[in-house]
Amino acid sequence: MIHTRYRTLILIVAYNAARHITTLIDRIPESIWTGAPYHCDILVIDDFSSDATRQVCNDYCERNNRQITILRTPANQGYGGNQKLGYAYAIKNGFEAVVLLHGDGQYAPELLPQMIAPLAEQKAEAVFGSRMTINKNALKGGMPPYKFFANIILTAMQNAILGSHFSEFHTGYRAYSVSALKRIPFLYNSDWFDFDTDIIIQLVNQDISTIEIPIPTHYGDEICHVDNLRYGFAILKSCLQSRMQRYGVFYHRKFDYEASSAYEGVRHSRSYYQNKSSFESSHSFALSMISDGETIQDVGCGEGYVARALQSRGCIVYGVDTCTPADLAPFAGFTRINLNQDVECKKNWPKIHCDVILLLDIVEHLDNPEGFMENIFQHIKGTHTRIIVTTPNIAFVTMRIMLLLGFFQYGNHGILDRTHKRLFTFSSLRSLMEQSGFVIEMQKGIPAPFPLAFGDNSISRHLLTINKWLITLSKGLFSFQIGMVLKPKDDFETIFLKTIDSKNKN
Repeated sequence: MIHTRYRTLILIVAYNAARHITTLIDRIPESIWTGAPYHCDILVIDDFSSDATRQVCNDYCERNNRQITILRTPANQGYGGNQKLGYAYAIKNGFEAVVLLHGDGQYAPELLPQMIAPLAEQKAEAVFGSRMTINKNALKGGMPPYKFFANIILTAMQNAILGSHFSEFHTGYRAYSVSALKRIPFLYNSDWFDFDTDIIIQLVNQDISTIEIPIPTHYGDEICHVDNLRYGFAILKSCLQSRMQRYGVFYHRKFDYEASSAYEGVRHSRSYYQNKSSFESSHSFALSMISDGETIQDVGCGEGYVARALQSRGCIVYGVDTCTPADLAPFAGFTRINLNQDVECKKNWPKIHCDVILLLDIVEHLDNPEGFMENIFQHIKGTHTRIIVTTPNIAFVTMRIMLLLGFFQYGNHGILDRTHKRLFTFSSLRSLMEQSGFVIEMQKGIPAPFPLAFGDNSISRHLLTINKWLITLSKGLFSFQIGMVLKPKDDFETIFLKTIDSKNKN
């Protein structure tokens, strides 16, 4: 179904385009001007050109009685920066779609209706005009051979990194639905020519539907402002960084879709933590340390992934957390406590006997893990309750490499999760627990959660096997997480009283 009032902004980005821009505008189909079938407005943003681009556009409008909005930046914003202004303009002014055109005439304005149609008909949320669907046509259209082969090679590499299937990453002829632009943090993208790659990565990462349509290739006497080597390095770097961010070893706000939209500041809620019990992980480690039918206190229980697995084994699970889970079915009882408030923990801690207390990936989130562990000790001293603790290992090999290379960045998940407040090694975690009154019965290195990064497949399983073997060589270097089983030792007062009482037994 075609929406005849589908409001579309035709964004023409222009820099020193005085020689070509009027020819480009002349080629825009009459249907775009008359609003059939789409209601279109045309916006030219002159990026602080040193030539007469703006004046040429104004003169054209007066001569031809055309309605065009012409803006000029107060300073040069760059190719990407100019697009940001146009997309922000489309959002602020209530457009439903925006089509990008280059002011130098390299892309055919005659195809504007075809670029808009898939958006208006809701077949896709982004449309790319590809010159490479039939490769030989790109050469016939005047694409220099070195650019032709570079395009093929770079696109293949980018597809391999991102798991996408585009025929071309490097087209400047694009159309986006405004709803898609609102869901990606495009304001954090590069201001340079790699902006176009950044936005493709964001669309892929957010599973925003895209479609390619074939377009003709045209190379004339327009001036190219791209440093090709710098461009190739920049786009591959962005692709690799986006993958690294998924694995928790890099962070940039342009690939952060869980925090806020760069434009609207809207919080996108999601669960940061996932079920890891199906492979060797902190979850499977904890489950292996618990016998069927035991009573468990799951502190920081989250949405109850571990609790469900324990419930199926006949265990009774009591949940404790700062937030109430959406589903309380796995729990025999639940207590809501602010785990960072020592006084509240002391006052409201549930008074139940349990065989095991789970502290899975909790201590790194606490303001005062020393005080928290001392409170736990006071609640269970003199009992046989075991404590199972897991936490990330800040001495993991990737962290050491990051420090060696000079960067240390928090992200959405992984060892440097932005919610982590305290970071531990085997040694520092052992010291914390011993000083809090616990005996360490066992400690274990836990491998990286490769199935979460690469999917639960044979590659991930082989990587887990390799990681486990490396842990046998060096726990401190190759453990992604630390696992420990603790029990409370007698406190000083108990030992003192036992010592005094020994007099009566002689």
